[in-house]
Amino acid sequence: MTKEQVLQILQAHPDDFVSGASVAEHLHISRTAVWKAIRQLKADGYEIEAVTNQGYRLFSGSDVLSAEEICRYLRHPDIRPQVFPVLSSTNTILKSMAAEDAPAGSAVLAVEQSDGRGRLGRSFFSPPAGGLYLSLLLRPDLSPADAPRLTSCAAVAVAEAVEELSGRETGIKWVNDVYMERKKICGILTEAGMDLETGRVSYVVVGIGINLRTPEGGFPEEIRNIAGAAFDGLSLPDLRSRLAALVLDRLSDYAEDPFSDALFEAYKKRSFVPGKKITVLAPGKEPIPAEALCLNRDYSLRVRFSDSTEKNLSSGEVSIRV
Repeated sequence: MTKEQVLQILQAHPDDFVSGASVAEHLHISRTAVWKAIRQLKADGYEIEAVTNQGYRLFSGSDVLSAEEICRYLRHPDIRPQVFPVLSSTNTILKSMAAEDAPAGSAVLAVEQSDGRGRLGRSFFSPPAGGLYLSLLLRPDLSPADAPRLTSCAAVAVAEAVEELSGRETGIKWVNDVYMERKKICGILTEAGMDLETGRVSYVVVGIGINLRTPEGGFPEEIRNIAGAAFDGLSLPDLRSRLAALVLDRLSDYAEDPFSDALFEAYKKRSFVPGKKITVLAPGKEPIPAEALCLNRDYSLRVRFSDSTEKNLSSGEVSIRV
């Protein structure tokens, strides 16, 4: 607990020096204990300057992803974030926790993913410092048919959170990709577990990966033409922790009522696929050209094929030249 207490004192005096003696006196601990706490905070990534006869100074521009920092900005008291330096996949870890009866609101975040996963078995590029990778556990009272609505909740939560912090507009490509300036900045992977006795959803893990900044050397060749970064050119203190808190809060808000008109209108106004020529993609099938007509109230996409037949797409993927 000492580390968190020392951090709180430094945060109360951003960019100013605070003497080790005053911190020790305030917390009723030794100066050696203060020094050890400072070392731990530096190891966590906090930028702290130590100057003889002046003390310690925390730079307000630090961007550290930690549970303590996220909790500073969270509104929902039932969200419990855990942050790890490296994980295979936040979804994989949280699904295991869900199977062990972890409570709703459990959240897993990683600075880096070694095996990040996207939809349809794709990998998700997850380098350190360049992105925000998180998963939230929900235990909604929903039927399997309605569970995909939580993906829409996540898309709107990300779009609104990014817009608030960046001041830039976003768009949603059906069904769950968030775009900015014609480039994909976020992917969402929603996975559910079933209660076989009731036929209802037992849990839902919503995984979100957001590209914050273009990594050094650029994105990998295979995604370079489609991937973008939401905060290139912007310098914001505590960006990852603030964004994580905003996304988790908004996702939790929308998940409380995934049938709400407010959610649908927020999604619809950002959806840029209706009215466009598209290609319908489905695993194991040939791509089919079509025209996207409109977004239905259940978030299915109404499309018209070249033979004038129409169909509602409730899953799958579409390709569009953006």
